[in-house]
Amino acid sequence: MRIAQIAPLEEAVPPALYGGTERVVSYLTEALVALGHDVTLFASGDSRTRAHLEAAWPHSLRLDRSICDPLAPHLAMLEHVRRRAHEFDILHFHLSYLPFPVFSQMQTPFVTTLHGRLDLPELRPVFDLFPQVPVVSISDSQRAPLPAANWLDTIHHGVPVDLLTPQPHVRPTYLAFLGRASPEKRVDLAVEIAARAGFPLKIAAKVDKADEAYFRKVIEPLLAQPHVDFLGEINEVEKSEFLSGALALLFPIDWPEPFGLAMIEAMACGTPVIAFKRGSVPEVIEHGVTGYVVDDVDGAARAATRLAALSRSKVRERFEHRFTSTTMAQRYLDVYASLTAATRPRLRAVAGSGGHDSTLEP
Repeated sequence: MRIAQIAPLEEAVPPALYGGTERVVSYLTEALVALGHDVTLFASGDSRTRAHLEAAWPHSLRLDRSICDPLAPHLAMLEHVRRRAHEFDILHFHLSYLPFPVFSQMQTPFVTTLHGRLDLPELRPVFDLFPQVPVVSISDSQRAPLPAANWLDTIHHGVPVDLLTPQPHVRPTYLAFLGRASPEKRVDLAVEIAARAGFPLKIAAKVDKADEAYFRKVIEPLLAQPHVDFLGEINEVEKSEFLSGALALLFPIDWPEPFGLAMIEAMACGTPVIAFKRGSVPEVIEHGVTGYVVDDVDGAARAATRLAALSRSKVRERFEHRFTSTTMAQRYLDVYASLTAATRPRLRAVAGSGGHDSTLEP
């Protein structure tokens, strides 16, 4: 199958450090190539892939301080994709609603995976205008604000099976936080949970420009506590040892998390997760098997004292069963097949009648 993957330009694919969507796009792209498909990746020029790389911008926008309007490079990329759309069997977008107006009028079938939160009131009018646009959710809970959207499937994220692995030489001695230091991720609660449970905490976190004031005001004063070790951002190579050394990953989110890649990264290392019962958490974490799903700080602190009851080998086993990139890619191939099969009869009918279907690109 000839597949186009269209990624955001904010980060390289995969990102050098933190980055969720672009990392998932990388894992999916490489898995599709490994399964024998002809894949073209539209992404920043500093991306790395075994697919055909179509550099839509010279480098990731995060690294280009001259960029004031990040929408402009994305619109330029979409026009490049439009001009080449006939070369592909399927177009797979990871750009939220940006492709909807143009690509819903074209012959080549397309699908959009929605990676972000959907509980923003301004999104509903957009989806109301495009009720037939095919979309994929990354958790069932993500769908709740837009139940009438044209949901084709829920496909959980996946990580390459051998990318992150348990490190047997590392003895787990601390609790860990991995992600962004932002208000919704609640690093401050991770600090409190670790203190109540009596364990040290290591924090591997990115501080976005938008969160710098919050970090200085709320988080930075907490880092002086003796049980806290702030590492900053870590890269992919460092994750296995960091997560393998953790008794558990703390995931005390304060928002409807659409998925939460850090949870399955921890599971890949055999590390259980203690997470608040919000968003996708109950779909990802099997309570009492791969971690504990709790309601609050007290519940999380109590769960941290019961980690010995969990089997780290079982955590890894459940990751391999549910959350590998190959499993993710196979699920997407089913979606691609259903879309291309639905498009062919319509195209044959238009061609056979000699007429013009106004819903198709001329």
